[in-house]
Amino acid sequence: MTRPVLVWCEIPVTDMEKACKFYGDVFGYKMEIDTSGPNPMAILNGEMNGPAGNLYPGKPAVAGTGPTVHLALASGDTVEEAAKRVEAGGGAVPGPLVEMPFGRWSYAADPDGNSIGLFQAAG
Repeated sequence: MTRPVLVWCEIPVTDMEKACKFYGDVFGYKMEIDTSGPNPMAILNGEMNGPAGNLYPGKPAVAGTGPTVHLALASGDTVEEAAKRVEAGGGAVPGPLVEMPFGRWSYAADPDGNSIGLFQAAG
């Protein structure tokens, strides 16, 4: 069995409530802030059944210097629809739209400037 490449990602945000609303609106994630640990966090879509990620209070990287976390869109959703939601939520979509046999995506930034990919799987 091949082990996963990505186990966990953490996205630093300056306003947890605003970020939870943004990721919920753009990706349709169920987002809840958990304060039971040493630091608040919100697990992306509340799921930890495999590779996952979370938001946490922190200082985002300077735009264009941090990693890009590509996040899967819901089945039936499109990059174009998600891009509109990103912009409506205060983020940016500098593009371009990239198409490959396995899917299509566009680079975007959340309201804190974190680099994210809007990934639409092929098929």
